Amino acid sequence: MPPAVPERALTELGRTEGGPETLRLLVRDQHTRRLLLLRAVLDAAESAGPGLCPVAVLARLREDWALLEEAERLERYGPAGPPSGSGADAPRGNPPPPSAVRTLLLHPFIGPWAGEALRALGPGAGPASGRDPREPARALAYVGRLAAVAAARAGVSYAVRLTAHDGVLALPSLGALHTGDGRGDTEVAVVHRHGRLTLRRSGETDVVVRLQNGAGAWSEAAAWTPAYALPGLVPGSAAVPLDDLDPYRTARGGARPDTLSGPAVLDDADRKHWLHTWSGTAAALGLGGERRLAEAVTLLHCLVPLAAPPGSGPDGAGGSCSGTRREAFGAVLSSAPATATTFAATLVHEIQHTKLAALGAMVTLHHASPEARHFAPWRPDPRPYDGLLQGAYSHLALADYFQRAALATTLPAQRDAAWAQHARYQAQVGAALPALVGSGDLTVRGRRFVDRMVEVYERLAEQPPPRGHAARATAYVQAARTLWSRRHAPAE
Repeated sequence: MPPAVPERALTELGRTEGGPETLRLLVRDQHTRRLLLLRAVLDAAESAGPGLCPVAVLARLREDWALLEEAERLERYGPAGPPSGSGADAPRGNPPPPSAVRTLLLHPFIGPWAGEALRALGPGAGPASGRDPREPARALAYVGRLAAVAAARAGVSYAVRLTAHDGVLALPSLGALHTGDGRGDTEVAVVHRHGRLTLRRSGETDVVVRLQNGAGAWSEAAAWTPAYALPGLVPGSAAVPLDDLDPYRTARGGARPDTLSGPAVLDDADRKHWLHTWSGTAAALGLGGERRLAEAVTLLHCLVPLAAPPGSGPDGAGGSCSGTRREAFGAVLSSAPATATTFAATLVHEIQHTKLAALGAMVTLHHASPEARHFAPWRPDPRPYDGLLQGAYSHLALADYFQRAALATTLPAQRDAAWAQHARYQAQVGAALPALVGSGDLTVRGRRFVDRMVEVYERLAEQPPPRGHAARATAYVQAARTLWSRRHAPAE
């Protein structure tokens, strides 16, 4: 039986690349895992018992799932249903393109939601845990929202009741209703007929929402905020949601990495800024080679806006932050980018994390402990081996990106800035590679992967930056190592 990840794909990814087939392999595997997570949530609810999942909650979950199935069946086969004798689950010929329903179920935030639902229904949950007893019902209610959106997009007429939690009823890919009820729960009757949703609350004026193609739904009501999406990076590619509404878009309830700010809620001016920057991002990515643009088109499925980090100016100058989440494959979190060039670099950086996390789910690259003990010149704190590998991998891609940009641009100022960036990233990777290569915890395939990284580092060194940039980058890394050693050297 062939390996789940062919050697060709491992080689491409080790070089921070990835052809169309390799990228599709990562996407397929992650989508399969997401569908399995959905199944796991259903199974966990069925077996949780009434103490965790009351009978009424379980019955509602089954109804919502049935509505999802009806929506996908209608969208796939139409009102007449599947051809006679073909079987609904095994149509003849080439497989149909993913339906809007399936696309909704494969959205990046399904991963964080499913993880939270499984924790609410799993071992350690229940009254004795000290957790909010509403957690299981609240988590499973998300399926009702998905079903309402999917059925509306498929043209299914329905009337259901949903619950706005903490003053917001978010309908994925459509928008959000704001009830103004603070931290309470509000029941909302939702009726769909012919592309129009009517959202009805007791004692309030109905909110009428009209569906649009793609992301977003329009309403005159001030209580409704439509979802927003940026145009596809290249002509014909899918629009990219800029999601500041979904409750699962950032980590909830736990510690947030100290490098990330909290989620942002955008106004019209913010969206215009994002759109303006986004409009130049494809061209900026292209300076680093066609593959950087191609991997962004294939792997970037959603953007989550973050607030500017502390210390930033009113226009976001002076600081930025970005990140990815392993459980939210396809989503990149970022504060508002200052320019298209800086945002292109952010995407190169974060998409490498996306690629390596997806590869790591399929292949064991190392057996290193999670102990944080390694020097990484891009961080002030010690890093575990896996964190060092992730950081070196993304910085290697940035070194490649900026070298190509420096060689491609004809503007002296831009070329000089690109060489400066390349020199710093190249020096940082050079400082991290010995610890990666020298580890005895690498598996056979992990060593092949790291060896490909070394090949790229050596290839980049064949075209060094101007001497001044190289000297400053070397001095920067040496200073970082000296400071790190003073802070973290073991006491004698």
